Amino acid sequence: MTSFPTLGILGGGQLGKMMAAEAVRLGMGVRLLAPKDAGPMQAYAHATTADWTDPDILRDFATGCTAVTVESEWAPADVLAPVCPEDTALWPSPQTLGWIRHKGVQNDRLAAHDLPLPSYRCCATPDEVRAAGEALGWPLMLKQYEGSYDGYGNRLVERPDEVDEAWNDLAADDGVLAEQCIDFVRELAVQIARRPNGTSVAYPVVHTEQRDHRCHAVVAPAPMADDLAEEAQAIARDAIDAVEGVGLLAVELFETRDGAILVNEIAPRPHNTGHYTIEGCVTSQFENHVRAVLDLPLGATDLVAPYAVMVNVLGQREGTPPRADGWKQALQVPGAHVHIYGKPDVRPHRKMGHVTALGDTATETRTRAEEAAEQIIL
Repeated sequence: MTSFPTLGILGGGQLGKMMAAEAVRLGMGVRLLAPKDAGPMQAYAHATTADWTDPDILRDFATGCTAVTVESEWAPADVLAPVCPEDTALWPSPQTLGWIRHKGVQNDRLAAHDLPLPSYRCCATPDEVRAAGEALGWPLMLKQYEGSYDGYGNRLVERPDEVDEAWNDLAADDGVLAEQCIDFVRELAVQIARRPNGTSVAYPVVHTEQRDHRCHAVVAPAPMADDLAEEAQAIARDAIDAVEGVGLLAVELFETRDGAILVNEIAPRPHNTGHYTIEGCVTSQFENHVRAVLDLPLGATDLVAPYAVMVNVLGQREGTPPRADGWKQALQVPGAHVHIYGKPDVRPHRKMGHVTALGDTATETRTRAEEAAEQIIL
């Protein structure tokens, strides 16, 4: 007799919550472990708050799980790996997470596999940043090696005299990543679900729109020629193969003005740019992540409507708890799918939820998604 698997999730935010929802729907058991109450995890009975850097706690958590996965690249998979039970899979692997979480290491790994990237330098001193600017051209995009997200940890440096201030804000002991600033037509993203044997499926290429270096909206499919979209999907697959990713991973890309596709960054987990797939695709990114880490057949990634548009709902104040102002009005927008993550406190620009709409035209679909998102004041 075959029993249903149990999935362990290291992390308790919205991504862990949405992974767990798909596992539960499929009949699986779910466990979550996080170092503090993140809010969204409390939707599940088997959610534990404990010191996840303690190997004994991690071993006890993983015992009985068919597989353990991570909500973010910062989860302690490397601490779990030595004590993980032999019959429990751990995906993505600590090696994959190590290649990805340090942006300099990530770029070096992708470059070694001939992936197209912006020109870059790993800089150990401010003088090396200035030398990179002379070699690559100003302005430069400086990136913190570890810990950057949602617009934090990146800074545009336009002149040599701006380097020292940016260095003081971003540099770690081993420096910063300096990248050539790309003149792009649009930013893109592709989600790839990959099983341990390398079998993978690609989601449609999406256009990601940024405001203040944070994702505001995602439009699927991206408005681009079919052959260029196929190239973007192929590059994304190669990037995930290069880091031996297992699960759902997202590849952020640039489409340049001369028609090239360049890799920007990889996220080793379901990603904000793939939230549209919950309603917009035959199989959501979260379901395919669950399937992949449990080495199950992957689901179809086709869009279920001509267009899907996702708009993020960001915090607009500092405080606790979140308010439900405008929530009912948002639910009145025809065809709007509202997701509120359940975070216990609000901060300006913090991702608190998202809205997705499906439709026959990009303009009409975008209008409904924006209308619903604008109603919600948390």
